[in-house]
Amino acid sequence: MSLFTRSSPSPDTDETDETDETDETDEASESSAVDPSSAEDPSVSDTPVEDTPARTGEPVRRWRRYRTAFRTEYPVAARVLSWSVTALAAALVFFALLMPGKAEFFEARQFLRIPVEPILAAALLMVLPRRPRLAAAVVIGVGLAALVVVKALDIGFNQFLGRGFNVVLDWGLLDDAESYVQDTFGSTGALAAVIGLVALVLLLFVVMSLAVVRLANLLVRDRDRATKGTIVAGTVWITCAALGLTPIQNTAVASRNTIGFVQDRWGRVQETLRDEAAFAKEAKKDKFADVPADRLLTGLRGKDMMITFIESYGRAALEDPAIAPGVNAALDEEGEALGKAGFAARSGWLTSATYGGSSWLGHSTFLTGLWIDNQSRYRTVTAGERLTLPGAFGKTGAWRTVGIVPGVQKNWPEGDFYGLDKVYDSRDLGYQGPKFSWSTMPDQYALTAFERLEAAKKGDKPLMSEIILTSSHQPWAPLPTMVGWDEVGDGSVYQDIEKAGKDPADVFTDPVKVKEEYGKSVQYSLHSLLQYVEKYGDENTVLVFLGDHQPMASVSGNGADHDVPVTIVAHDPEVLDRIDDWGWSDGLRPGDDAPVWRMDSFRDRFLTAYGEEPNVAASPAP
Repeated sequence: MSLFTRSSPSPDTDETDETDETDETDEASESSAVDPSSAEDPSVSDTPVEDTPARTGEPVRRWRRYRTAFRTEYPVAARVLSWSVTALAAALVFFALLMPGKAEFFEARQFLRIPVEPILAAALLMVLPRRPRLAAAVVIGVGLAALVVVKALDIGFNQFLGRGFNVVLDWGLLDDAESYVQDTFGSTGALAAVIGLVALVLLLFVVMSLAVVRLANLLVRDRDRATKGTIVAGTVWITCAALGLTPIQNTAVASRNTIGFVQDRWGRVQETLRDEAAFAKEAKKDKFADVPADRLLTGLRGKDMMITFIESYGRAALEDPAIAPGVNAALDEEGEALGKAGFAARSGWLTSATYGGSSWLGHSTFLTGLWIDNQSRYRTVTAGERLTLPGAFGKTGAWRTVGIVPGVQKNWPEGDFYGLDKVYDSRDLGYQGPKFSWSTMPDQYALTAFERLEAAKKGDKPLMSEIILTSSHQPWAPLPTMVGWDEVGDGSVYQDIEKAGKDPADVFTDPVKVKEEYGKSVQYSLHSLLQYVEKYGDENTVLVFLGDHQPMASVSGNGADHDVPVTIVAHDPEVLDRIDDWGWSDGLRPGDDAPVWRMDSFRDRFLTAYGEEPNVAASPAP
């Protein structure tokens, strides 16, 4: 039944006629929050309100008769139920107002504060006429439900991506989240999760609106007491705020959390919109755009160049005590083998533009020389023209450029933007084995497919390849294992390995196992890549490999930096001689004194080291 069917002679009638108890009781029953006795209060008459056909239908009259009968037969139970529902409505409202946006802040002290927002809302609702009051209550309830949804998204984004939810840019990432859940828990589990989540959100909006309506009706049933209570609460809040009282672990008693939250989000929206315009101008400035082709990458002519991203390969992999021993041992083992094969390496650190996910932001930052830390910037740059690292190789006309992107399962127009002559996605690599959770195929297979389809053909031009390895993508279960390179075949060999692997749900929710399996996944990716270079590389092979971002917070830790290792491996010593002034560490592991650069600075440094620096002013840093 509509909340707005009751007529009123004038806007002032509801404010002055406070003695019409029967009318107020009828109002409360029409807009009660949850249960059949929701309008009950010891101060309210038990006299039933007479129904009229113009106002109600038979189902409503029947409902009221049941309610009246229950109230008459069980008065104590009716009052207890009414008070309980009112208390629940108040608890829901206060939870929404005080709910933090990070999981680690869910502590009792966060909920032992006095929010100013319900004091202001109570003052507003009490002075409004009935219909505007009900409308305002519903709007407030919807706003509180939306607040809970955004804060819940904040919790998820902080946990996975190390940042809050951007209400302008991040809605599209929910599709990726659904796909990830499907890969982790199966299509049935993902469907159930989506349906359950949608139902829960809709229920939240309904229940929160009804809760505020119920509390609003409670206020007007006894305006004198409600007014006095609001004044007292406001006085207490002002006093606590003025004195700066923080009795529990430096947590302020007087809270304006929701007002601050809304102001912050509005500020972020404005900043995002300003950033879009500013970045569009910035992306057009490129000091290498007009460098002649014959002056680009002259120090790498004749070399087969591999630029390889290892998923979630971050600083935590080399420094976390629970992860680093295995990863460092793998690097040391492969470093020794590469050394025997005549290769050498230099390593440093890059600060990624993303964290925990959104790998494409890290890829594009590294390859374009622009700081691309959100989806808007990514769309802007990929919709325009920019000299990328693969594009620079292609521009010279001296290389064939290809992309190996096994994580891509549909058309990928960005391949043209990056300047790749040929892109091989998951559909093009001939894989006949099982998926390993999110990863469509093991890294070792992707590399053998690259060798078969491109590297082994030895055309009239050397090869420049961008390769994205995915086996170290969360949830890190089940994991592939190394097999003989001549046993990889079409990937069928991985059937039994996948079946013997661990359940992703068991690993992902266990704080100890998730680190162990993450470390094993990185070890596998490193073994696959570096053994490939050892087996198939020659004196003209040059490899740049790096992580795209740190793993999620449950692995790298809350507040972890965004640093990832980056390494250049080459057989020709002149290749590494060109970067002597970079200060990078010898070997596959960056040392404590290795420099840390922003990831967007790499393109220009690389093009300068292996070509000629243009005689124009540098483009401004974002």
